[in-house]
Amino acid sequence: MNNSSKRAILFVSDGTGITAETLGKGLLSQFEGISFRQMRFPFVDSPDKAAECMKFIRKAHAQDGIRPLVIMTMMNPQISTLLRQEDALFLDLFEVFIAPLEKELGVCSAHAVGRTHGKTNSEYANRIAAISFAIAHDDGVSAADLKNADAILIGVSRCGKTPTSLYLSMQFGVRAANYPLIPEDFERDRLPDTLLPFRNKLYGLTIAPEQLCRIRQERRPDSDYAALETCRKEIAAAERMMRLEGIVWFDMTSRSIEEIAVQIMQSINKKQ
Repeated sequence: MNNSSKRAILFVSDGTGITAETLGKGLLSQFEGISFRQMRFPFVDSPDKAAECMKFIRKAHAQDGIRPLVIMTMMNPQISTLLRQEDALFLDLFEVFIAPLEKELGVCSAHAVGRTHGKTNSEYANRIAAISFAIAHDDGVSAADLKNADAILIGVSRCGKTPTSLYLSMQFGVRAANYPLIPEDFERDRLPDTLLPFRNKLYGLTIAPEQLCRIRQERRPDSDYAALETCRKEIAAAERMMRLEGIVWFDMTSRSIEEIAVQIMQSINKKQ
């Protein structure tokens, strides 16, 4: 294998493949210094689709000179058997976890595809409603219906409010609005009037000025908005305001959106 090349990894499923990819990436993150070339194969639910996937496995093996990794969530044993004819490391996450659970619980699983993403349950409907809410209440566009928000994220422009609120809605079904703190708020040195009735739902986000500067430079290069001094002043003012108002805030500088979202969920659960 060429040391400069990336090792092939395939996420394969007879469903959406979201579970395989999410868990697979979590496992691979523990191995530093190895680069992976990722390929996704969702809805591999027929022999023809399995055959296409097998071609890619063979091609990756020939190209890299080392067998690829295949992380699967496969409920169809026939398709799984077909795929395993190829020379690869196969890790079937359902196989790893379901068999021990069946033994412990004393019952057989449904072996049904797509149970975790089913569209008939109320949890899915709530998630869709939460996503719609987050989009409708992005960046302070609408203050209507904020009483029904589970969380309202505040912070300076480009600190990560939008992606975090969307992740909260998609992953946890949280109705998350987000509202920017702007220079006029800092001049008044208090929260916008719109937010005052909802202090118990406010969660702040902050970020290092240098990182905010880089992000803003991509949007508005060489502007006052993107200047490092502006970023420093706005972040200092925002943190001071949140401190005075008793608002818990989270630092996005060195944490992923997923990590921040989990921390916000912990705060929401504590309040409830």
